[in-house]
Amino acid sequence: MKPSKNDETDLDSEAARRALDYYLNPNPPRPTLDTKIWTLHEGVTSEQALEHAIALLRCAAATAQETATHQHGSQRELTYALMHMMDMARALLEHKPNGEPGF
Repeated sequence: MKPSKNDETDLDSEAARRALDYYLNPNPPRPTLDTKIWTLHEGVTSEQALEHAIALLRCAAATAQETATHQHGSQRELTYALMHMMDMARALLEHKPNGEPGF
């Protein structure tokens, strides 16, 4: 990075950037029970949501497994335990009682 040639210009550009950030990029409000971080699109069925939850758990478990292979000791065991819990949750969601096609 090159040293600054004009301190006054640099200070002005920094002040301008902060001013633009303040007005154009306000801090988002903190989530509360009434304001959710994200929501499902209208019209998403329970079956679609279930399928997506299963896919998310599958990805999370795969990420945990890959992470665990690069760890040692208790951190590795903890990550494998997390992967196991995700696999159990996925199995519960995939369970179809009495051979029914779905929930």
